[in-house]
Parts: sequence; C-alpha cells; structure tokens
Amino acid sequence: MPDESVKVAVRVRPFNQREKDRGSKCIIGMDGGQTTISNPEATGEEPKKFAFDYSYWSHSGFIEREDMVLEPDKPSSKYASQDIVFKDLGQGVLDNAFEGYNCSLFAYGQTGSGKSFSMVGYGPNRGIVPITCDELFKTIHANKDPNRKFEVTFSMLEIYNEQVRDLLSKDNPKGGLQVRQNPKLGLFYVQSQKKVPVGSYDEIAKRMEQGTASRTVASTAMNATSSRAHTVVTIVFDQIIKGDEGETKKSSVMNLVDLAGSERADSTGATGDRLKEGANINKSLSALGNVISALADLSMGKKKIMVPYRDSVLTKLLQNALGGNSKTIMIAALSPADINYDETLGTLRYADRAKKIKNKAVVNENPMDKLIRELREENDRLKAAMTGGVVLADQKNMSKEEIEKMKKEMEEEIRAQLMANSDALQEQTVSWDDRLKESRKETDEDGSSGVQKKKQKVPHFYNLNEDPMLSGVVVYLLEKDKVMVGRTDADPKPDIVLSGLSILKQHAVIAKKGKDFEISQSTPGAKIKVNGVPISGSHTMQHLDRILYGSNHLYVFVNPVNPVSAPDTPKEVSYNFAQSEIAKSKGFNTDGKGLTKDQIQAQEQVLELLPMVSEVNAISEELDKKRSFEVILMSAAAQEGGLMTEKSTKVMIKMKNLVNDNTWLWERGKFMNRRYLIQDLYQNFLNGDESCLNLPKEEDPFWEPTEDVLIGTANVFLQSLAYALDFDDRLCITDYKGQEEGNLYVTVSPCAQNGKPLDEDYFVDDPCELLGKPYHLKVMVRTADINKSRFARGIKVRYKFYKDTDYSETPMIKGTLSPEFNNSKIFSLPSICQDHLDFFETNCITFMVYGIQEDTAEPTRGTKTTKQLREDDNRDKPELRRRNTSFALDTGADQSQLKAEYAVLVRKFDRLAQKEKRLQQLCSEWNSKPTGEKQFEPFYRAVTAVAKSTGTRLKTRVQTLQKSQHNADDTISLYAFGEEEEEMALEAQNNDGVISYDKIAQHQGINGLPPKHHKEEDVLQAQRAVQMKNGSATKSGGSGGSSGGSGGGEQQQSKACVIQ
Repeated sequence: MPDESVKVAVRVRPFNQREKDRGSKCIIGMDGGQTTISNPEATGEEPKKFAFDYSYWSHSGFIEREDMVLEPDKPSSKYASQDIVFKDLGQGVLDNAFEGYNCSLFAYGQTGSGKSFSMVGYGPNRGIVPITCDELFKTIHANKDPNRKFEVTFSMLEIYNEQVRDLLSKDNPKGGLQVRQNPKLGLFYVQSQKKVPVGSYDEIAKRMEQGTASRTVASTAMNATSSRAHTVVTIVFDQIIKGDEGETKKSSVMNLVDLAGSERADSTGATGDRLKEGANINKSLSALGNVISALADLSMGKKKIMVPYRDSVLTKLLQNALGGNSKTIMIAALSPADINYDETLGTLRYADRAKKIKNKAVVNENPMDKLIRELREENDRLKAAMTGGVVLADQKNMSKEEIEKMKKEMEEEIRAQLMANSDALQEQTVSWDDRLKESRKETDEDGSSGVQKKKQKVPHFYNLNEDPMLSGVVVYLLEKDKVMVGRTDADPKPDIVLSGLSILKQHAVIAKKGKDFEISQSTPGAKIKVNGVPISGSHTMQHLDRILYGSNHLYVFVNPVNPVSAPDTPKEVSYNFAQSEIAKSKGFNTDGKGLTKDQIQAQEQVLELLPMVSEVNAISEELDKKRSFEVILMSAAAQEGGLMTEKSTKVMIKMKNLVNDNTWLWERGKFMNRRYLIQDLYQNFLNGDESCLNLPKEEDPFWEPTEDVLIGTANVFLQSLAYALDFDDRLCITDYKGQEEGNLYVTVSPCAQNGKPLDEDYFVDDPCELLGKPYHLKVMVRTADINKSRFARGIKVRYKFYKDTDYSETPMIKGTLSPEFNNSKIFSLPSICQDHLDFFETNCITFMVYGIQEDTAEPTRGTKTTKQLREDDNRDKPELRRRNTSFALDTGADQSQLKAEYAVLVRKFDRLAQKEKRLQQLCSEWNSKPTGEKQFEPFYRAVTAVAKSTGTRLKTRVQTLQKSQHNADDTISLYAFGEEEEEMALEAQNNDGVISYDKIAQHQGINGLPPKHHKEEDVLQAQRAVQMKNGSATKSGGSGGSSGGSGGGEQQQSKACVIQ
C-alpha cells in the first residue's frame, strides 16, 4: 500500500485544582484542526499556530452526570469527550487490527498533562485502551462464522532507566529483561516476556490491574518516579481463517504506549553541573525525539539519514511503529496553564515533527503451515551454528580478547533466538483453549478480586502515589489482632512485606484494640510518620489517617468498623494532601491564600522537593555517604540584587558534608539532575554492583569539590545617592534564614572623578537636577566581623553595581574573623538618565560575603555512620523545627534602607526649617514696622514667594571670596527663599557666579551670618557652625578671617560669594 503519514492529535485538559487556586490563564486555543498557543509573557505577540489531524478541546464546556461520566454541557459545546476521542482514534486502531495491520498508539506530553486520562481514563470515563479492548471482544463474540476463530494475547511492560520490567511476571531479573534483535526480520523483541492469552475484556482489565499493582510496588521499592517510566501494553490479535487450502493466520500487533513525562530537567542551575553529561534524565525520550526528527527528514526527501533506533530501549521496541510496518497514531496531551508555556510549546513542536513521518503498513497474513515450517527451519540453522561454533567473518585488527567477547555475544544471541522460536513453536502446538484455561487459572489464584470485596468491611491500608493511576492499587488487609510490618528477610516473615529505603527488618507492629488499631515501632529508630508527624511510642490510628513507613511507603488507614476521622480530614485523601501536611510539620506554610503566583510556584516546588530530599537522605544513609540534604528558601534579601526588585523567593537545596560541616547550595535543576544519578547509583547497588560503593570521587554524585561558601549578604540601599548624600554604616550580615552571621562596614558616597570626596554640605533637593550630568561614586568595603570560627580560613566580599556583568571583589583575607579590606572602587556614570535615578530610588547593592572551605575531616566524626552523624547534626541545632516559614518576601529585615531614607529626610527637614525661619523673619519684619508703613500686598507677595520657592536656584553651594587667598574647602550651603531667589540667581548668572555679600546679608539677616572674626578656626568646626545657623550665607576660611561682628582687631571682610 502507499506510504501513510502518522496521524497526530492534540488534546487540552481542564485546569487542575492547583491551577485554579493560583488563577492560571488558558494559553491554548482550538478551531477545527488548528491549535494556537499564546505566550503569557508577550501579550502583544501573535499566537503560534499548528495544524494537526485532530485538535480536541477538553478544557471547558462539560458537565459531570450522576454516574460521574463527563459529557458536553450543551449541543453547541466543542468539548471532546472520551467517546469522541475513541471514535476518531481508537476505532481506527480496531478497524486496522481486523484488517491485519500492525497498529501503534502512543501518548506524549509532560507529567500531569492528561496522557493517562486519554489512554486509560479514570473511573467510568474510560480511555482509548479499555474501550478498544472492550469493543474488540464485543466484535469477536458477535462472530457467527464457524471458519473464523480469534486468539488474543496480552502483555504489559515498563521501561525505566533503560531497564525493561515485565509487569505480568513476579520474577524480574536484576538489570531487567534483555532486548534482542530478530536476525531474520531485523526487529527487536523482549526476551522471556510473558504473553498471556485472554478471552474477554474482564480478563484484560484484571491483567491491567495486576500490571498496575506490580508497577506501583516496584516503583516504591526502587524509589522510581512513575512519571519517568514508559508503559507499553501489547495486544496480539490473531485471526485463524479456514479455507480450501488450509488455515491462514492474519496477525495484528497493537502497541499502546503511555510515554514518560516529557518535561525537561530544569536547566537553571543544572547547566554548570560537572555530572550533567552523564545524567540519564530521560535518555529514551531524547532518543525518540532524534528518531522522529530523522524520520521526518527522510520523509521530506533528505538522503543519507541514519535513523538512531539503537540509541535506547524504547526506540528499539518502537522501530516498527515509527517508519515501519504499522499504522501509527500519536496523541499529544497539552497543559492549558500559562505557567507551563515552555513545556506545552515543546510538546506541540514535537507533535508537529511527528506528523511528517510516513509509514508503509502491510497486511500480516501467512499460511499456518508455512509459519511453522519456517520456524523449524530457522531453529535447525541456529542449532547447526551452535554445534559448529561461531565463525566471525572479519577478524582482522581484532585482539584475541575482542574475538572471544564477540563470539560469546553471538552465542548468547543465538541461544536467545532459539528460545524465542521454541516458545513460538510451543504456542502453535499447544491448543489455544488449553493455554487460555491455564491463564484463567492463574488469574483466579491471584486473589485480587477477593481483596476488593473484603476491604468494604475489613480495616486495611491502601497506597498513595504521586501518579493518581497508581494510588489505591496496593491494599493490605488487617485481619489479625497483631500485624507485623517489615522486610522479606525478617524472621519470622512479616504479614506486610515492604522493601526499599529506610525499611527495617522488623519495622512496625499494628495491634487491634477493640474497634481501633495502634501502630508502634518494632525496632527503635524505625521511621514512621502519622499525618506528617514522626512517632516514637504507640499511636492510635483514626479512620483516613496517613501513614508513612520509611522514606516513601505512603498509605491511608481505612477503618470501616469505626469510621470516625480526625477534624479537617478530607473525604478523599490525595497524595498532595499527605505531602503538604508533611511539609507543614517541618515548618513550611502550605496555605496558598494571599500569595502571588511566584510564591505559589515556590510552595509547589517545596512540596515536590521534600519527598525527593527525604529519599536522597535515606540513600545517603544506606550507602554511608556522609552527606545530608535540606530544602531551603532563599528570600529576595539573600539573593544578589534581589531586594526591591521582582525577584521572588527561590527554592534551593543545601548539601552538607557531615564530617567537616562544608556546605553547598544547589539550585533546583542541579539537585534534580543529581537525584537522577543518585537513583541510578542506588539501583546498581540493589542489582548487586558493589563497585558503586567505591566510585572515583569525580564520578560520585554525592561528591562536590570545595567551593567558597556564601556566609551571608548585606544590602546598601542607594536612595541617598539620588540626593548626593553619603552612606556610611555598619551592616548586618544575614544568612538565607535571616540569622545574623556578623557585620560589614561599608561606605558608599558621591565623589569627584578622581575619587576625592565632595563637600559634606553638598545636597540635591530634587534628584532631577542630576539629569544629564556626570556622576561618580565610590564604594568602600572597610572591615567585617564574622561570628563563626570556621570561616577564619579566609573571607572576601563580592558585589555588583547597576548593570555590571562582572563582580567587583575584595582580596581574600585569611587567618582572621575581623578582616580589614579597605577596598574601594570608583563607578562613573557619564550622563545621569531617568533609569539611573530609578535605580538609586528603588534598588540596592547586595554585598555577598564568602568564606573559604577546605576538604578537611574531624577525626572523631570520620568513624561514625551517616545516620549517627545526621542525628548529631540535628541534636546540635538550636531549633529542631523551623518557625512556620513563609513564602512571602521579607523586605523589612534590612535596616539600611531606613537609614538611607532617614539621611534624605534629615536634609529635607533642614531645608524646610530654613524656609520656616525665613517666613518667621518676614513676619517679624512686618510686625516691627509702624502701622502706616505696613503694606499688605508686598508682604503677601513676599510670603507667597517664600512658601512656593525651593531655595535651590543657587544650587546650595557657594564659596566665599576672601581678600586673602581662600581655602579650597571654604564652601557653605546657601539657601535663598522668596522674591530675591530669582534676582540673586540672575545676578550670579550675569556676574560669573559672584553675588554681593551685602545682598546675601540683607536676605539672610546679619545676625544669621556666622561669625567672621574667629582666628585659626578649624574648617570642620566652621562647617558645624554654619549648620547650626541653618546654612546661612558664609563660612570662615581659616586664619585669614573676615570682619563684622564682635571681637577685637580689625579684620578683612569678604564682600562676595561665588556659586560652585
């Protein structure tokens, strides 16, 4: 038949509860087969458009019937129900299967986007897989043709971390099942995979429940994240047709694939990780993307394209579905929320590439005798090859060891193919009815249906999992008065057998007390939490209590005999609810009310990371890695330049070396990357690979080279710079928790281009006066006092100013906790613009204080286990529980902003005080005049002029012109208020800045001028005298004093002032 393109459908789900709580906006639009996505960060940007075979709108426009089935709320609704999706996609799979074509349907999308809902469904809203299976058997049972019979086999496997697990088998080898290649067909298959005959939809449903339960238990035991695993359901549908020339077999293989979550590892923080290249975060999905791109290029006519099927287990098994003998459908699940824009756009682009792939499907129809004969002939050839020994065609340039290794691998392949052929021959020789009977017997012996009936009356536990599909599938009945919980190697064997991290041989005991049950530790130190709180003694469980065994065995206790729950317990307990109460017990505020979108996102990240950190800590204990991990919240104040900006609270992970107290702060992306590697390391350990305990440190995900540690931060607010004022103060250095780590002494001051300080009286009343002028400032890091002695190895300070890309840095001072840096740097702004003023007004310089860490060891700690060291570390902490950590920004802790504002307000107060003095002076002059000379209009005009004037026309700086040579520092602050302000400014402008001393004296009043006759007056004292006189007119300039005022001797008098 001609080439046929892969059919691609996209489907958008409704908002989940968390998205509703944070007020998410829908970024997806659909019109017919066209799908659009809008960038929430660029509202004016044109939405990106994609065209697919089907675009399913399942976001809104639906209601829930009494039987909980979702359907359109009105005839005009465009809501796509499960039935509509099946009719378009599933029915096509079914029709092709009856025609004898191979069919593949796989779902793609990020975790939580609705893949499982489309594929499997929840409750009465069945997905494509169950409806397809149900319709398949309805058609089979409706068959009236005696010459046609049907055989259906079912298999289910999971691919996790490049290992294949048979979900229908209780015994899976360490390292997973082997994937082999059929030398004749060139296709890959899973060796020893269990394929069970099924005779009805109910039998398929039971097998799917069995596989799901197996998947749940395994993922809990191996600490595997279900969202990282691919699930492949394979249904082989054979039609045996009797004809005049014998029997003909028409065979169809239906692969129904639920792919792992497509979300990328958070690149933030992971990009610089030394082990990133080795992380197999989701190798198979990356390989699948490469295969799809290569096949799309081939379909577009490009030559010499190698399709990399061999790069992963998943692509090997999907080789036939992609670019082979199969009719293939892909459904891409979309999240509608604006917060998932990047991931959803990635999904749409992935699907857009997939639709370009072309397959060539053929009907799989062969005579039965021919199939059996070919199998036997191939077996004879393989046996002959084994007997005669494997001969390599080309042995040139190969060592003896390489030849032997190659021969061994080929012999293993031949044996595997012999076994596969023998199994296929046995299937042909054993009657279908006998095989089906044996399969049904095995299903009945499983006893799962009996458990489902008993749990309505018998107290029990059921599991909780982050994947809703895997919650409630594992049930443990409490039918005895005393139930033991522990590992399988315990003696006697426990009633409830658990495996995995932090599970002890004898872990817990559950005792019946009347209608209630008590839980207690079987072994001291066994980790048990009830409703998020650790227990040490016995605890009476209530209906719907949440029980956590070890690190990740999370269960709900159900007591039908006494169904009384604790207050505030929801009717339906979810995994997220259980995790939020664990977070709350650790001091994190999980109430999302009143939080911004960024804060809610930080909250969600905490809930996501807490169980992961618990898991990694447990692995560290089991492998004795001497490391502990902790979730921390980095407030905006603790981040570089974070205060007074849009930066939000950042969730980070702190890793601590328990032997020497060295610490590292990892961003979320880096931790996620390392966690995957740690999981892989632990999986190898469980598989018996003890070499993982002695890895070179460069390959160990728990090891990190020493690096300077951030002791804490101190912030200098820059508002004073907008008024040309200095900032000189002692700053408190605080860590990410807000705890004091010491003090830092810093000066930030305006200066001349050469760094020379400006006159201390210099002040700008309105920052706009600076616009268009050059501006220079000096930042001086003077000294520090650090509290913790371990930082005496070395201390330095780093900071950035404005839009600098590189840090300014002090030298590293070693051997002291009170380093004297005295390090300064001049920053120049060629021309002040509004952006600079905004920066001064609303931002700060964050000084980041770092300490040296060395890879040393405390002798007394080196002999202790990781568990003992963690217990010591927790015991040494002043507070074992954090105080209700909030996700909101805490900007009130830094007092430097208040100090900067205070300095500005003091100067403004001085200015207003002088204006008030001038008004009082005018009123006093008016009051002292005789009644006949009092003219109201000039008086009113003068008062109004003073009230409305700014006093800044003379720029606040003048220098007295002494008859003798004046001192360079002989400057004063001069404020002129009222009608004279214009006149004096004009005189200064027309006279090279010189103003008559008499005019100044007339304006200020002679009594308001500072004394001019002080001999040898210190400049600083004179400046203070001027300030005490509210900045009036002139200032003494040293020994060459001026006359006027009391005192002996004739003095020279300055007759003018010049504007600086």
